[in-house]
Amino acid sequence: MFTGIVEELGRVAELEGPRLTVASELAVLDSPVGASVAVNGVCLTVVENTESALAFEISEETFDRTTLGGLRPGDPVNLERPVTLTARMGGHMVQGHVDGVAAVTEVTPQEGGTTVRIAIPEGLEQYVVEKGSITVDGVSLTITGIDDESFGVALVPHTLEVTTLGTVRPGDAVNIEVDVLAKYVERILDIAQQQQLQQHLQQQAQQMGEQQQEPGA
Repeated sequence: MFTGIVEELGRVAELEGPRLTVASELAVLDSPVGASVAVNGVCLTVVENTESALAFEISEETFDRTTLGGLRPGDPVNLERPVTLTARMGGHMVQGHVDGVAAVTEVTPQEGGTTVRIAIPEGLEQYVVEKGSITVDGVSLTITGIDDESFGVALVPHTLEVTTLGTVRPGDAVNIEVDVLAKYVERILDIAQQQQLQQHLQQQAQQMGEQQQEPGA
């Protein structure tokens, strides 16, 4: 579990086949083999720690569902180690399970920061709500506004400086993870509706059976 508060900007050292190697100064300190690290919002497992870089093995499914396959040596990546029980929840609950890849549609520098608009991936529209939380390339952000096709986020200078979002341009692809709590709520409501429908059908069937048993029916 992560919080979407990026701890450092790593640099891609190599992407050879399924193996991604990322140069790091902070995450390498306590990320042994088997540990989890979020790389641009994707939860990956460390397979090697050289004390100056972390190596990960990436599955075909992860390549298909994320932007990691487009990384090149020298590219910056957002790194975050898993949250601990004693850490503050500075962002929101982030699993590192990307729900979709989206395109940046607008980048508008403003006084005191930058606003960015991002297309809503198909099938995720119901989870994108104004003032709700969303994760973009591993960064926990608050949605400032939505329309039929996109949502907006406001980036303060600190976020622009310490994450990859400071260099995004229109057309760039980013990893999107919606708030997992919204998924749980949706699932609970779906089950409740199904149960109510089942109870209604059972009551109708019972009433029909009683009517058939009445004299003269």
